[in-house]
Amino acid sequence: MTRRRGSGPIPLLAALAMTAASLLPLGPGHAAPLGEPARPGTLTAQQWQPWRDRFVTLDGRVVDTANKNISHSEGQGYGLLLAVLAEDRETFTRIWTFTHNELLLRDDGLAVWRWDPDSKPHVTDINDAADGDILIAYALALGGDLWKVASWTETSRTMAAAIGQRLVHRAESRTILLPGVKGFGAQDRPDGPVVNLSYWIFEALPVLAHLAPNADWQALAASGHDLVREARFSSAALPADWISLKSAKPALASGFAPRFSYDAVRIPLYLVRAGVSDRDLLEPFAKAWGDGGAAPAIVNLEDGQPAGTMDDPGYRMIGAVLQCALERKPVPAELRSPKLDVYYPATLYLLALAGVAQHYPECL
Repeated sequence: MTRRRGSGPIPLLAALAMTAASLLPLGPGHAAPLGEPARPGTLTAQQWQPWRDRFVTLDGRVVDTANKNISHSEGQGYGLLLAVLAEDRETFTRIWTFTHNELLLRDDGLAVWRWDPDSKPHVTDINDAADGDILIAYALALGGDLWKVASWTETSRTMAAAIGQRLVHRAESRTILLPGVKGFGAQDRPDGPVVNLSYWIFEALPVLAHLAPNADWQALAASGHDLVREARFSSAALPADWISLKSAKPALASGFAPRFSYDAVRIPLYLVRAGVSDRDLLEPFAKAWGDGGAAPAIVNLEDGQPAGTMDDPGYRMIGAVLQCALERKPVPAELRSPKLDVYYPATLYLLALAGVAQHYPECL
């Protein structure tokens, strides 16, 4: 396994140069690129291997250790992406083999969202999850390009087309990403459509646009940025995990906890990883973290009051990344190599670390 921390563009990224450079409107006086894809070589073996050894089984299943050891399309997609960032083809192949055999069971090219080791059959719900679909398609495209495996590239193309056809929709004046094929549209819920802004993986959108120009990915990116601005609830001025777009003004979705928490915590990370440095987008999140390295609060967005704390180093690292992006503050020493025991925050930690290595290496 060769390692190239912060190495130059690979052919796919070079082909995307014009796409990523195209500008999308972000409001009066603002413009930003569609997004910059991840760069292989931004995780070292020392950073990647503890995650791989703890959360990836020998047959390529990524285990969610805080959720009854299930696996899901999100975790498989994260594992594929992290393996690309670490340039670990052997682990990528293992994760992809499990994903292909156990999750690509639908007839539309998308992945089922959940695999339970304690259920027979292991898949009892064939609905998909948009973030898992995007992560898998995106990582397959990067991996296919890095290691020159045409079948991975072709599968990523098929998935990207399915995402554009099945999950990207117009809702009044917006282009939106449905969280899944079923259960979130206007026909499914009284307050539909309902969206989850942490499913907008901005860095993947130029890759998906390159693979499958059937959808308006630039409009999807623009709507995501607009919604980050508009869906600022209570005095905390933060987006909820789940948002109703039934009306022109975003609202808290019914049936979900009205809070900023474990889903929405990913939104600023995805913005920074895509190369976005717009203060108007990032500063409300930076305020939620306070000083770099502080633990963010779970916030009740009906009254703006704290309802808990996300104190794992993985969540704290996102605040350090925001301080780096906005103020160029170095990542605090205690977050350079913390102990990572839980799948989800450990994953966010590595994504944050690789994002800093790619965009702001001076902070490490």
